[in-house]
Amino acid sequence: MQKKNRIILALDVTSSADAMRVVEAVKGYVDAIKINWPLILATGPDMIREMSSVKDVICDFKIADIPNTNKLIVEQAMSRGASAVICHGFTGDDSVKACVDAAKGQVFVVTEMSHPGGKQFTAPLADKFAALAKSAGARGIVAPATRPERIVALRKIIGDLEIISPGVGAQGGKASDAIRAGADYIIVGRAIYDAPDPGGAAKALADEVKESI
Repeated sequence: MQKKNRIILALDVTSSADAMRVVEAVKGYVDAIKINWPLILATGPDMIREMSSVKDVICDFKIADIPNTNKLIVEQAMSRGASAVICHGFTGDDSVKACVDAAKGQVFVVTEMSHPGGKQFTAPLADKFAALAKSAGARGIVAPATRPERIVALRKIIGDLEIISPGVGAQGGKASDAIRAGADYIIVGRAIYDAPDPGGAAKALADEVKESI
């Protein structure tokens, strides 16, 4: 995954036609596409392969099961061309390590969810999840753009691991705030794919990011 525009598109649409239309419009302004269960359940797992022919794909399956099940999920995603996967940290070090081993390190561990409810259960344990990600050999963590001060705090724990940061746009987070706080990439969904001009929206965010570096 290149670190050029520092934007990851969260593509939570439910049709192949919509997905590819948006990807073609924004591919010059984003570094990766993050796909989640809505698109996979609607179009099938081979969408990973189709999408990865255009851009790097992060499978945001928020994997959270026993180690063997985690391993099987990751193997299926990676075999179809995924560049990385996202897992939860609350299942413990053995489950996270199973993901990391199956993905050869290309794993981002959720530390703290970006929506208001994320403060209820993930936030109080986020520091531990970040430390777990580092000890397990993950590529990085997921930290909320809606709470930039948490990005700052989590960066101190993980060192030079990567931070990908959701919540920009519809959830109220600002791209520039997240980048200045220490995020490597911002994750943006509805503010891009629901825009009348997705390409223009992605370009505007890319320009904001460049100005904040």
